[in-house]
Amino acid sequence: MALDPGSNPQNIPVLLLKTKSTPTDAYEDLFSAPRDGGLNFQPIFVPVLQHQFVDDGLRQVDALLQGRKIGKSPGCAYGGLVFTSQRAVEAFAKLVGDSGKGDAGWPHLQDIPLYSVGPATTRALRAIHQDPPLQIFGEHTGNGDALAQFILGHYGEWYQDRSTKPPLLFMVGEQRRDIIPKTLMDETLPSDKRIEVTEVVVYGTGVMESFAADFKTVLQETSDRPTRWVVVFSPTGCDSMLRGLGILDGETGAITTDRSHGTTTHIATIGPTTRNHLKKTFEYEPDVCAEKPSPEGVLEAIGSYRQKL
Repeated sequence: MALDPGSNPQNIPVLLLKTKSTPTDAYEDLFSAPRDGGLNFQPIFVPVLQHQFVDDGLRQVDALLQGRKIGKSPGCAYGGLVFTSQRAVEAFAKLVGDSGKGDAGWPHLQDIPLYSVGPATTRALRAIHQDPPLQIFGEHTGNGDALAQFILGHYGEWYQDRSTKPPLLFMVGEQRRDIIPKTLMDETLPSDKRIEVTEVVVYGTGVMESFAADFKTVLQETSDRPTRWVVVFSPTGCDSMLRGLGILDGETGAITTDRSHGTTTHIATIGPTTRNHLKKTFEYEPDVCAEKPSPEGVLEAIGSYRQKL
């Protein structure tokens, strides 16, 4: 986790608490680009989460794919798919790749909508090579609540010729919000508007054992910088992050310092879910919250904050 020895000490470190995406990472591309006025950043990845595929869930989805039960024909069990994380897309990509081997009739999912919560998940879905390409919708929504509202209208139009809409398959992690199924299956909705949703857990998430040590190392290596930013992408690992910064008492769980001396470390969250977790769980208010869950959204939030100083 050592820093690049050739890095410019004048650059502002941006500690990205995520695994670096491959083959390219949009956060690295944006934050490492030279900027006018000499204000440059140094993106540093500190992975927080480790993911493992859940075999039972993968087998369940694979059986649906092999049996051609996901599609637009009346005999299909599901008429669309929902994704709100890149890990779920990775699981889906693995299954599509495995299922397509030796199958001349594959692929067969281009006649259904795939709903994606934002730009990162959408990019991951578009990277799955299909000819013709998969039909992906919802990139503009940015969060589960907005995506659910979009689905209510869009999915209804997609199957407007049917008296009953087929259910949606939602590939999820062990830890997730329930806003999408609750919204789509809300019993106060008219029966012709309601959409059944089946959640299948395809991956689990936990804090990497090395995160606390890795984060401590990066903090030490950037301690001579007058300013640095920490970008938080998930509620998972927030306690370790706050402890590493000396903000959280490990025994009492209470916020302990105002960070008013030495290196000024600022906290940015990718969206309201992580911001609200910090506020409700630790009574800690991050410095900024990105309006859009994207590299551009984070950069804009940091830039707006700096302009107010």
